[in-house]
Amino acid sequence: MNDDKHVDEATGVETTGHEWDGIRELNNPLPRWWLWTFYGTIVWAFGYMILYPAWPLITSATPGLLGYSSRGELNQDLAEADQERAEMTQAVRAASLTEILADEKLRTFAVAGGKAAYSINCSQCHGSGAQGAAGYPNLNDDAWVWGGDIESIYQTIAHGVRDKIDPETRLSEMPTFGGMLSPIEVAQTAAYVRSLSGLESDPEKAAAGEPLFADNCAACHGPGGEGGHEVGAPSLADAIWLYGSSEAEIAQQIQAPKHGVMPAWTHRLGEATVKKLAVFVHSLGGGE
Repeated sequence: MNDDKHVDEATGVETTGHEWDGIRELNNPLPRWWLWTFYGTIVWAFGYMILYPAWPLITSATPGLLGYSSRGELNQDLAEADQERAEMTQAVRAASLTEILADEKLRTFAVAGGKAAYSINCSQCHGSGAQGAAGYPNLNDDAWVWGGDIESIYQTIAHGVRDKIDPETRLSEMPTFGGMLSPIEVAQTAAYVRSLSGLESDPEKAAAGEPLFADNCAACHGPGGEGGHEVGAPSLADAIWLYGSSEAEIAQQIQAPKHGVMPAWTHRLGEATVKKLAVFVHSLGGGE
């Protein structure tokens, strides 16, 4: 029978008898190291099945002699993370805002927590990047209606603006000048307001609007339109306009002003989360 086996002429090695398109497979033995490695993996596999969970059952799996569970390990890691977060959150709750900013670890934790809380509660109005929108302030710039220092930001977030429930909410209301000024006077005042920020306006109308502004608007917005944090009056001398900068839009705001409302967040989110939000907003770069 050995005489019937084909031997490769070039190598002198018997072939297996398998042939594909005239190509014969040599019957070379596997390297010993490879065979022992293969046998070792088989032994290791049986050992793994004995020591670790391996075979699925109806509602679970074989537990293994070591009792190891990846789910249990995950639950333990999550419990430890929850414990650490709880300790850090308690530290944030107990610390003052100044102390949080001064402690690098606490500040980093507060910024991360505030960013998560912002995405859930604030991004719908102020934008995912805090860039704001029509009627909603940009939180990245240096223009702050109520002040941009950490305490002022906290106060605004904690108690809101014109919130109907919170007794400490920020309150400011621009009068409706439609019944006080004639349409011509409103247009003249709007022209002067545009000139305060360097926008193009009719010089004659702006000149006529200057005394009107001084008599009716300067008490809150300042003689140069610089605004006032104390009463929540926005600056009229910069390039930031919540409700539009055209003469018609400014006139509309003078005649029948829009007043934004921001909820008070303390009773919704709690003291610690509000502090985290304040630290996060302050960290965006525009905080004073």
